[in-house]
This record gives sequence, C-alpha cells and structure tokens, in this order.
Amino acid sequence: MSKALIGKKIGMTEYFCEDGSILPVTICELGPCVVIQKKTSDKDGYQSLKVGYMDAKEQRLNKSIAEDLKKRGVAPKKVLREIDAFDESLNNGSVISCSIFSENDIVEVTGTSKGRGFAGVVKRYGFRGGRKSRGSNFDRAPGSIGACAYPSEVWKGQKMPGRLGNKTVTIKNLKIVKVFTDKNIVLISGAVPGKRNSIIVVKAKAN
Repeated sequence: MSKALIGKKIGMTEYFCEDGSILPVTICELGPCVVIQKKTSDKDGYQSLKVGYMDAKEQRLNKSIAEDLKKRGVAPKKVLREIDAFDESLNNGSVISCSIFSENDIVEVTGTSKGRGFAGVVKRYGFRGGRKSRGSNFDRAPGSIGACAYPSEVWKGQKMPGRLGNKTVTIKNLKIVKVFTDKNIVLISGAVPGKRNSIIVVKAKAN
C-alpha cells in the first residue's frame, strides 16, 4: 500500500547538494492531515483514508459536511480528500504528518495546472503558423482541419483552439530531497503542477 498526504505548493528555490551541485526544488507544505474516515475491505470493498487539511470556519462549510465532521469528532477542515493510504493504527481524529516521507523517496505529485485561458493552436500546441510576410493572411491560423470528399468531417481529437491549462495533472518520478518535520515542509526535486498555494497530493510507494 502506498503512503500519501495532502498539502500545498509554496514555491520553487535551489538546493545545494553535498557535492556542490545545485538542484531545482519545489517547496511544499505537507500536512498535518486529520483522518476523518477509515475505509476497510470488509465494509467498503477497498482500503483508503479520507483525510482533512487546513482548518476552516464551520459556517463556511457545506452543512452536511460540517455535521459529518462534528459527528466524527473532527474539527472543520477546508480540504477533504480520499488518499490511497492505509494504516491499522490510525483512527478517526489521528494526525498524519510529513514524517511518513523520507529523503530519496520517489513520489508522484497531483495538482491542478495553471489556467491560461482561451488559447490558439500556436500557444496551445506549438504550431508553427504561416508566413509572416505582408499580405499572407495566414500567420497564427491552424490551417486545414479536415479531410476532403471522404469522410468529409473533422477528425475526432483534432488539435484546435480552446482552453489551455486548468486540468488535473500528475507528475511522476520526482524525488524527495529534504524533509523538515518541525515545519511540515518537504523539498521535492523539479517542478510540480499548480500555482503558489495551490492544493497538491503527494503519493509514494511504501518501503
């Protein structure tokens, strides 16, 4: 079973390794998360944990969610997620911190990519576009988008202008460089999806 935790992206910086090399890292705040519900194979058909992250005011929550948290004896939380992790020792109200991760753990990070708005094919897919000469009338256009007489339709999945970004993205094979358990801060190599302070889920395979 893998281990996972909810957090948020703080930003990027550089980390100086012992050999003097510089490594680009993303600063992430992971946890602490509170267990809201433990799902088991006997009762639910699979094993996972429903956890909450970041304190919230009760009046800002959906009434049904607020009542459910109150019934389970958990303080109001802003972010609720079901993560692919399980531990028999955890119960409702148990706190999970970033100490579950270790340096050099290989993780995958899931987040929502930055929204770029409506974009054309040059920005969205890297199309070259047409000639830039005067009077060409074909600069950043997509060009032909379909077949001729047969089948006389636009192919399914054709690359066209549309919304760019703002999608759920998972980046795999990232490495945990440093863990600061006292501050709930984890340094992850490379870039993770999302803007600053956006919610992310970090998952690693258990040793």
